[in-house]
Amino acid sequence: MGLSSFLRLLVFFWSDLWSRALGSTCVRRGYHLWIAAVVIFGPLLQYYVNPRTIFANHRNFFNIKFVQSAWGWTCLFVGGFILPVSYSASGSILLTLRHLSRLAVGAAIWFLSGQLFLLIENVTGSCYQPVPDGLLLLGHLQDKSSCTREGHRWHGYDVSGHAFMLTYCCLTLSEEMAVFHRYLTARGAEAGVPLRLIFLLNATLLALWNFMLFCTVIYFHEYSHKIVGAALGTLFWHLTYRYWYRSHWSPGRPGHGLFLKFLEKQKPN
Repeated sequence: MGLSSFLRLLVFFWSDLWSRALGSTCVRRGYHLWIAAVVIFGPLLQYYVNPRTIFANHRNFFNIKFVQSAWGWTCLFVGGFILPVSYSASGSILLTLRHLSRLAVGAAIWFLSGQLFLLIENVTGSCYQPVPDGLLLLGHLQDKSSCTREGHRWHGYDVSGHAFMLTYCCLTLSEEMAVFHRYLTARGAEAGVPLRLIFLLNATLLALWNFMLFCTVIYFHEYSHKIVGAALGTLFWHLTYRYWYRSHWSPGRPGHGLFLKFLEKQKPN
């Protein structure tokens, strides 16, 4: 067996394995429990890990290059997966665009959540000036931007945007990737190496987001800030994928309407 044949075999093996796992409803439900366990119990590990590791520094490479642009990376990878799967399965440009519009909804959630968290921090916070004996309250500066612009510190309830976005991205990726198992089943496992590689890239990104969420809950932010952030990420996911996307006037759930022509072909004459 040549090297190319061996690599092709690996791509098929891992893509089939991941697709079966994510295509299982029970596995995805268990995955939701895993996310909740990581956020709730992960902070307890801070007493048992090395605080000097590179991942304890919020300026580490993965935090700067990936986590701070988590939705951008998710949008790029998931969009690159939805586009060929939706079009090759349905042959409809309009239906493909409809499925891609879920990414626009996610972008709106990303933007609005950032504004919401900033509003919460402004409403609940106050401006302080560091002094030798501690902190001096500055009542004339009423918002974070004006406070930090003057070189002072703003203390408010800072919902963890990283916990929110990583949780939302993990749940979104797992839901979108679950379609691939149905795609392979409908086409009789017919899928080329390029599409399978795109699927595996999404699986790699999902693994990275899980690892970075794990690092976030151990090393950064206060406990309640992480819990609230992850809970809101889960809530927004439920409101979209579990409720709104089931309605007629929505982008639709992943896979909705994509495999009708394959079902028609399988009907007996």
